[in-house]
Amino acid sequence: MAAACAVTAAGVLLTLTQAAPDPGRPGAVRDPASVVVAPKAAAAPWGPTDTCPSPEASLRPSTVDGATVARIKSAGKLVAGVDQNSFRWGYLNQARDGRLDGFDIDLVRAIAKDILGDPDAVIYRAIPTSQRIPALQEGRVDIVVRTMTINCKRLEDVAFSTAYFEAGQQVLAPKGSPITGYDTSLKGRRICFAAGSTAEATLSAQSYGSVPVTVPNQLDCLVRLQLGEVDGIVTDNALAAGQAAQDPSVRLVGSPFTREFYGVAMNKGATDLVRRVNKVLEDYRAGGAASPWMTSYGVHLKAVLPDVSGPPEPKYRDG
Repeated sequence: MAAACAVTAAGVLLTLTQAAPDPGRPGAVRDPASVVVAPKAAAAPWGPTDTCPSPEASLRPSTVDGATVARIKSAGKLVAGVDQNSFRWGYLNQARDGRLDGFDIDLVRAIAKDILGDPDAVIYRAIPTSQRIPALQEGRVDIVVRTMTINCKRLEDVAFSTAYFEAGQQVLAPKGSPITGYDTSLKGRRICFAAGSTAEATLSAQSYGSVPVTVPNQLDCLVRLQLGEVDGIVTDNALAAGQAAQDPSVRLVGSPFTREFYGVAMNKGATDLVRRVNKVLEDYRAGGAASPWMTSYGVHLKAVLPDVSGPPEPKYRDG
């Protein structure tokens, strides 16, 4: 619990030191359930109103510099909105002197290397879940790489790259809890989720009689669970697996009940940057088992998500 509280206590909306990825030591966790798609979730992963066709389809890749890429090159730094509290995704690794580390951080570094020729040419800004979109709209960051699900609602406000990871919503609960999953066992239970997350939208659409508890950052839910202030958490199984690795007294229950894809988020008008990031992702996925994507997965995620065979296939659209 002390470790979790320590990372949660770190400030948000801060400029962080540059981070270099490190293999670290894998944590132990029970194998999560295989990703499945509930019938309703397949049609509407954000909720009943998520009806736009192929939200994961993004602009075709290009290396042509436009206004946004030129501005980043002129500044000499890529400003990235990230998490500092999500174990194995974006977190302060005490084994690396408290520097940022994780799967998302590796991707940020790859983007910086492609655009600026230097993976360390990054200014990291830690942002809460609810501030991911405002940070882009207000120009505080160039990109957000923070386990951010692509969906129709968010596409109204920001642009996304092609998908770089597939996850699904699932319930995290203490071992021995009567909660059995996203079902009627949630009735009367205090269920925690991050403000602005897909879990918030899911529970707004179907709460099963649970009592909602909202926090700024998803890891705050784990601390509340450890303190007995909530009975369970709804979040992406990819994040929950990392939390279970931090605290073996909790476990994933039931099966994933949505199918969701993470993307790099950018300002809606930054089409040249979207195309450039999609080119980076093409190279990042290439090479099969030896690809940068699989290498990063092996370092950061394989121990807690052992059944992932590779990155999701990209989908493209014209215009």
